[in-house]
Amino acid sequence: MRIHHLNCGTDCPLGGALFDGCSRGPLGHLVCHCLLIETDHSGLVLVDTGYGLKDVAHPHRHPDPRITLPWRAMLNIRLREHETAIRQIEALGHDPRDVRHILLTHLDFDHAGGLEDFPNATVHVMRREYDDAAGPHAGIVARNRWRSRQWDGITRWRLHGAGGEPWFGFDSVRDLPGLPPEILLVPLPGHTWGHAGVAIRQDGGRWLLHAGDAYFYRGEMRQARRRCTPGLRAYQRLMEVDAASRIANQARLRTLSIERRDEVTLTCAHDPVELERCRLGDPL
Repeated sequence: MRIHHLNCGTDCPLGGALFDGCSRGPLGHLVCHCLLIETDHSGLVLVDTGYGLKDVAHPHRHPDPRITLPWRAMLNIRLREHETAIRQIEALGHDPRDVRHILLTHLDFDHAGGLEDFPNATVHVMRREYDDAAGPHAGIVARNRWRSRQWDGITRWRLHGAGGEPWFGFDSVRDLPGLPPEILLVPLPGHTWGHAGVAIRQDGGRWLLHAGDAYFYRGEMRQARRRCTPGLRAYQRLMEVDAASRIANQARLRTLSIERRDEVTLTCAHDPVELERCRLGDPL
């Protein structure tokens, strides 16, 4: 399998290095790190979609906007058509109709905005995530994070339960229908109750784990002492549904990144430095 690392959305929050740890100006730089996987027998597979064409064209159309103005302002979202997954897939020389499966880490607006650009794909997500996202929303965070307008036209859902065989000490969902056995879901609740990572076994046996929003900053992994910027630390707290679960799973991932670093590469959804290192084939 060949894996392409795509940035399917850019956020530039006010605060610069207080968010990304490296910007020199007043604005930070965060990405929406998605994966495009070329498989031998299952066509193209996307992991998350970032923002989509309809987000770019009509992000705030009332009465049910795809992206709410408070969250767009807070993150200073830059909506660019060339960054959408469908346009990047076309630029790589592929037919978007060959995207047969989409695996979602969760249904937040910055991960699921491009679903409707691939109407023929089967969308895989944890059942708890779908139920929470589709149900009634109490509280300002829930009302802003899950935007059903982005995916109310999707009919080919495949919902998965949380039980499964172990993967490096984590539960996992294996044997995903239509997908090769080298791809699995790894439940990582805390950011949302139905949040999951996606693990891919690459040629040579090494695993890549896209951990979604289980962590946000490179300094939270690969070293014994957690380090995170103030802006991302605050954002994680704002968006979490359960602090204890999030912190516990993050600690388990940190241990995995240290003790199994020769077997597993970890990356998250929003760190631009991790994205660039993955593109260079030089994991942190």
